[in-house]
Parts: sequence; structure tokens; C-alpha cells
Amino acid sequence: MAVMAARAQKPLELILARNLLTSLSTPAFLVDEKAQLVFYNEAAGALLGRPFEDVGRMSPEKWISTYGPIGEDGEPMPLDDLPTTRAIRNGRPAHASFRIRSADGAEREIASSAFPIVASERGSSGAMILFWPTNDQGSEGDE
Repeated sequence: MAVMAARAQKPLELILARNLLTSLSTPAFLVDEKAQLVFYNEAAGALLGRPFEDVGRMSPEKWISTYGPIGEDGEPMPLDDLPTTRAIRNGRPAHASFRIRSADGAEREIASSAFPIVASERGSSGAMILFWPTNDQGSEGDE
């Protein structure tokens, strides 16, 4: 029984990261070691047009097809090219700028920085990704 409970339990690092992200006013999301979306905060929900509670966990393929990122050619960017994947794979921060699509279909230019979450004995547990509009879209009150 203890083995089954241990398997079902999320890594402590992801639980703590989720708690941190809930207190940030910067849009952010959290992925596990397989780049599966496990949470995004209220600020990200506002930018994406849908709260996490309405979306839930998503595979990388699902979140890419739903929200992007979208490359300069208008096509979804390959998973291997994303800062998220590079941060998990290389164990160090990664950054990129690209477009995303919100629930209403509007596209926004954003900058995105991914930070790996590393548990010393197990390697990567996932990554935290912070992102923000690179123009005035979605940044009311910043003047």
C-alpha cells in the first residue's frame, strides 16, 4: 500500500512550486518532468482566457495545439525547441520569445523563461515557466 501511495503522490518540489506560483502576479505555469502541464496561476488564466480549473492537466501536445507557442511561420513550435523542454533536459534556465493563442483565438507576443525544478537525488521534477506580453497587450495598469 505504501508503494502505491508514494507513486500517486506528487513530488514535494512541484507542490511547493505550485504554492509559489499562486502568489505571483506574473503569468506562470508548471510542468512535470514529461512537460505535462500540471498547473497555471490566475495571471496566466487571465492572459490565456480560461482558468486552470476549467482546463486541468494537459499533455504537451494538447497545450501546444491549444495555446501554442506559435512560430514565425504561423505553425506550432516543436516541443524540442521550447524553453520548457530545454530547461528540463539541460537542467538550466532557458528563454525565448514567440506568440501564444488565448481561448478566444487572439494571438499575443510573449517572452518566456523556463526554470528547471531539480530534486538532487532524482534529477528534474519539471519546470516553472514565467511569461509576459512583450507589448502593451494584456498589461493594463502598467502605465
